[in-house]
Amino acid sequence: MSHKHKPVIGIICDAFSRDGKADRLFHGVAEEYIRAIRDGTDCQPLLIPVLTNDVTEADTLCQTLDGILLTGSRTNVHPVYYGGETSKAGTLHDEKRDRTALALIQAALKFKLPVFGICRGFQEINVALGGTLHQNLSDLDGRLDHAKYLDYAQHQQYQDCHEINLTSNGYFHHLLGESRISINSLHYQGVDRLADSLSLEGSADDGTPEAFSLSDNSHFFIATQWHPEWYIDTDPISQALFNAFNNAVHDYAASKLAQSRTNG
Repeated sequence: MSHKHKPVIGIICDAFSRDGKADRLFHGVAEEYIRAIRDGTDCQPLLIPVLTNDVTEADTLCQTLDGILLTGSRTNVHPVYYGGETSKAGTLHDEKRDRTALALIQAALKFKLPVFGICRGFQEINVALGGTLHQNLSDLDGRLDHAKYLDYAQHQQYQDCHEINLTSNGYFHHLLGESRISINSLHYQGVDRLADSLSLEGSADDGTPEAFSLSDNSHFFIATQWHPEWYIDTDPISQALFNAFNNAVHDYAASKLAQSRTNG
C-alpha cells in the first residue's frame, strides 16, 4: 500500500523545566499548534528542539523542512538581541529558543522557506531582521490593553479582544477580503520599530503592529501578533491563513522535489 508523502512543517519548541527543577529541561510545544497543522493543513508537523546555535546548523535543518511555524510562548525574546533595556524582574526568557529561532529565521530567508510566525514568533522575526520591541505596552500612553484576558480561564483567554485595520491592498487584505477584523490578544510586549525588510499588514487602533509580511514578496513569510491557531476548526480567518501557509508549503515541497529530480 502506498502512502501520500506530506510536506513537513517544523514547529519550534520551547525549553522549559518542570516542578521548578531547572537542572532538567524539556522541549515541547502547546498542542493547539500541532492541531492547527494537522487539521488546518495537509502537512506533517515535526517538532524542532531548540538546540540549534548557529546559522550553519539552521541551514542543515531547513533543508529537511518544507515550512516553519514559529509559535507563541509564555517567554519573551531577550532584550540583548535588540538592544533593549534590562527586563523587569519576573520576565520570562528562553535563550535556547532565542538562539534557535533567530538562526532559523535567517536560514529560512536564505532558502526561501515558507514561514508563519505567531505571537512570540511575530516578535522573533522582527528582531531577527533588525527591528525592536516594546517590553511593556502598558507603559505607553494611549495603548489598548493587549493582555486584557491573559489572567482568565484558558477557554476565555482567546476570545476576541479588539479590532485591527488591515493595510489597504496588502497581502492580508487581499487574502481575507476584509479591511478590519476582530482578533484575540494575549501579549504585553509588542513591536516598537518594524524591521526595514518587513511590510506592515495590520495594526490596532492604538498603532500597535499586529501583522506583517516580507516587503519584497519573495516568498510566503508572514506573522501575526494574535493567535489564529486556537480556532482553526471554526474561524474563517484562521482557516484562510493556515490554508495559505499550506499552499505555500506544498508549492515549496513540489519545487524542491522537481529540483532534486533535475539534479539527480
